[in-house]
Formats: sequence, C-alpha cells, structure tokens
Amino acid sequence: MLQIELWKRIVIWGLCVIGLIMALPNGFYTRVEMHNDAIVEIEKLGSTPQREADAALWPNWMPSGLVNLGLDLRGGAHLLAEVQVGDVYEARVKGMWPSVRDVLRPERDVVGAVRRLESPVDELRVRIANPQGMGRALELVRALAQPVTTLAGVGSKDIEFSASGDVITMVLSEAEKLASDELTIARSLEIIRRRVDEVGTREPTIQRQGTNRILVQVPGLGSAQELKDLLGSTAKLEFKPVIGRTGDKDANPGARNEVLPDAEQDGLYYIVEELPVVTGEDLVDAQPAFDQNGRPAVNFRFNPAGGRKFGDYTAQNIGSPFAIILDDEVISAPIIQSHISGGSGIITGDFTVEQSTKLAVLLRAGALPAKMVFLEERTIGPELGQDSIDAGKIAAIIAAIGVLVFMVLSYGLFGLFANIALIVNVGLIFGLLSMIGATLTLPGIAGIVLTVGMAVDANVLVFERIREEIKAGRGPARAIELGYEKALSAILDANITTFITAVILFVMGSGPVRGFAITLGLGIITSVFTAIFVTRLLLVIWFERRRPKEIEV
Repeated sequence: MLQIELWKRIVIWGLCVIGLIMALPNGFYTRVEMHNDAIVEIEKLGSTPQREADAALWPNWMPSGLVNLGLDLRGGAHLLAEVQVGDVYEARVKGMWPSVRDVLRPERDVVGAVRRLESPVDELRVRIANPQGMGRALELVRALAQPVTTLAGVGSKDIEFSASGDVITMVLSEAEKLASDELTIARSLEIIRRRVDEVGTREPTIQRQGTNRILVQVPGLGSAQELKDLLGSTAKLEFKPVIGRTGDKDANPGARNEVLPDAEQDGLYYIVEELPVVTGEDLVDAQPAFDQNGRPAVNFRFNPAGGRKFGDYTAQNIGSPFAIILDDEVISAPIIQSHISGGSGIITGDFTVEQSTKLAVLLRAGALPAKMVFLEERTIGPELGQDSIDAGKIAAIIAAIGVLVFMVLSYGLFGLFANIALIVNVGLIFGLLSMIGATLTLPGIAGIVLTVGMAVDANVLVFERIREEIKAGRGPARAIELGYEKALSAILDANITTFITAVILFVMGSGPVRGFAITLGLGIITSVFTAIFVTRLLLVIWFERRRPKEIEV
C-alpha cells in the first residue's frame, strides 16, 4: 500500500524547513553581513549608534550564517609562498655552541682550551687544544644529542658528531632535518593564520601546498602587496648587547659578533653580540602605545622565563647600551638606566601609528621561523568577483529553467512535483553550506549548476519505472510503489559512485577543486534526499487526496 507514516512525514518536512531557514540569510546577503560584522564589533569595541543600527538590520532570533564567498567571487589577494626551511638549520646550529662550550669547559685539563671555528651555515665546528682528549670530548658532546621525536625518526638522534684531528663537527641529522621541516611549515601556517586573523579579514584560505609551500587567499583585501607586507616580515625580535657603533658596514666586528644597520639612520651600524639575551619567542603580549613624548611605540611583556633573563641582564649591565633588533635591523639602542624587573618594556622608534599597530600585531602573532619567498601573487578586484557572481547566477537560472521546462513537458504533473523538489534541493544545498561555514567559489557554482541537472536524474529513473509498471497493467498505487522500489538501487549506485569521486577530489585537490567537490558532494546528498523522500511524499499526498483510477506519467 502506498503510504508514509506520520512521523516520517514530520521528519521530512522538518528537515526541509530547517534547511530552507538556514539558507534564507543568503537571500539578504548584504544586510546579514552588516549585521554579523556589527555584532562582532560591538563585542570587541563596544556599542555605538551606527553599530546598533547595523545590528538591527537582521533579527537576532533568525539564523545569520552565510555562505562564505571565495576569492574569485569577492575579490582579494592570492599569494603562493615558499618557506626557506634551511634557515632554521643555521639557527639550530648556532644555538648549539653555548651548550658545547659549557659541557667541555669542566674537562679543560683533558681536552684543553675550546675554540669555535668558522664553518658553513649548517655546521658547527669546534677545535680543542689537546687532540689526545678527542675521545672524551666526543663522549661529552654526544650526550647533548636527543632522540628525534617523530615516528619516522625513531631510533635516530637529532645531532650527528664527527671528528677530524683536533676538530669536532656537529650537524643536524637527516631525520631531525625532516622533523624540523615539518615543524617549520606547521609553525609558519599557524603564525600566518594568526597574523591574518589579527587584521580582521573574512574567511581566509591558508593551506599547505607540497612540501614547503603555503597558499594564502584573503577575500576582500585590497591588494596582494598589502598581504605581502603583512606576511613578508619575519618579525624576528631579538635583544642583544651592543659592543659599539661604526659607519662602515664591512667593519670587522670580532669573534662571535656581527654588524647590523640602524633602521632609522642611513650609514649607522651597530656591532652587537651574535647570541641574543632574549628573543621574541619569550613574548606573551605586545600592544601599540605612546612613549613619554607622545610618539607611537609598542609595549611588550615577556613570559616568566624571558622576564627573568631580561631582568638579570639589565641588573648586571646598568649604563650599557642594549639593542632592540627586528628582522636584523636595530630599531632602538637605549642605555640601560636601571634594573628592569617585571618582564615588560617599551619599543620606541620613528614609528607612525599604523606602523606601531602593525608591529604589535606581528609580535603578538609571533615570528615566522623562516623567511618566505613569494612565487606567485595575484589581486582580484571586487568588480571581477561581482562579474563572476552575475555570470554564475545567469548560468544557474538558465540551467534551472531548462530543467524545469523539460520535466513538465516530459512528465506533466509528476514533473511539476520533481521541480518543487528541485527548488527545495537548491535551498538545502545553500542551507548546508551556511551551516558548515563552507566557502563558495566559481567552480562551486559550477558544481551547483551540475547538481541542478543531476537532481532530476533520480526522478527520471523513478518515473520511467512507474511508466513500465503502468504498461504492465499495475494499478496507480502499486505502480508508484514499485517504481520507487525498483529504481532505488540504480539511484544509490549512481550517486554513491559520484559521491566517492567528490570525496577524492576534496581530499586530493586544493583551492577551486575543493570548492567544486564540496558543492558536488552536498548536492548529491540533498538530491538523493529530495528524490527519494520529498518527491515521493508529494506524490503520496496528491494520491491520497485525488485517489485517481489511472495515472499518466
């Protein structure tokens, strides 16, 4: 008997209503977007009449989730950056010297004096005065090696040691380099995400590409250069003792020192120690502020460990200059006037308000572990994005009209029921996209247009089966029931295989390919739901009211 239980009807209509309500805000996109932005600003910055007016553009009790528009629809900036993972090796190797020196110093009577030699950037070479003590020296320094913490590096040490004559050479092991590369990319992704989020951009796309590349797409940003300025600086903050000043950039700084330029005054260079007292990694906060003269500056605060090191150094070096270095440029070199306790201080310089705000953002987000080289940059204007939206709308409308007309002409009243289900189907797609916070791209619109055609495919299979049952002499109710039963396996097989394809595209693809895969996959789910349940429910309701003696499909 052709019938659907009451609870099933309630569930089917309930899901349709929920999906359409979730999709409704997209019909008032600008108003809802202004409402959402105003709510966020009120929470962060407080209430103003303008913000309250914008917040009132959409009822608070209504859903306000929107389908996020991708870069090709909203316009914005696109960058593909390559992370210079090798930069991290040099920092790791340089940082090994204090530990090596400290572990060999108590054994000076065996190994003799210890001296660091000039070496390639990814090596540390140390000479001992007594070659007969090389065995003991290797035993001591090898104790500094730690196990590699990754699964692929099980059984390996992070540092490899070798000896030649009176020289010990230390390098990172291959397993440690691989682990370091993974960590560098992961940290870079996280820091880029923090920096982009700090400036309030909307739904950025930040993805890893290959082994050492990162794709960054920020909708609504004015230019790729603006994004490069935000991401291009490593924001590597260091505090180093000052040895002296010079006007010659090629001056000999002496052992374990380096020459760095002044950020404000051309021709002025500082000779500073190579190893920092404290770095930006110890920062926990940085905020734009003003100094005692009313000039823009940045207040900073260290964590307990960094604050202790900073305080101890200032207490022992009152009257000495102290360089604040950002990305290998001395932005300030004040004289230590007194013991600075509490782990906080202020960075002054020739800043504008915008520059101090940007510097605070960079310092809060953290320093990039390695520099980035930008391989590809692209700016998409909002006008081009609007053109893409308009073209997508036209394509979708033409496709929908074509399908709707075809179904009515081919199947009459049954085709009309399929068309109602098709409209519900498109609404459910947008409802799901809004619920999961997915980003709609131009290929995503193509996926929706394709879904419009595929959505009626299941209905076509059912209606053709019903036709066959009617020709075989079945009654109307039995023909409809058998039509759905016999078409179900074909519908599921076709859509499951297509859904598997969508999943593979999503997992293996990136960017536009993923946008297409998301809408295609969601469209398949909603298409099967509307074809098997919604269209059938409409037919059952019609049949219960009319009780036709015969039907014509």
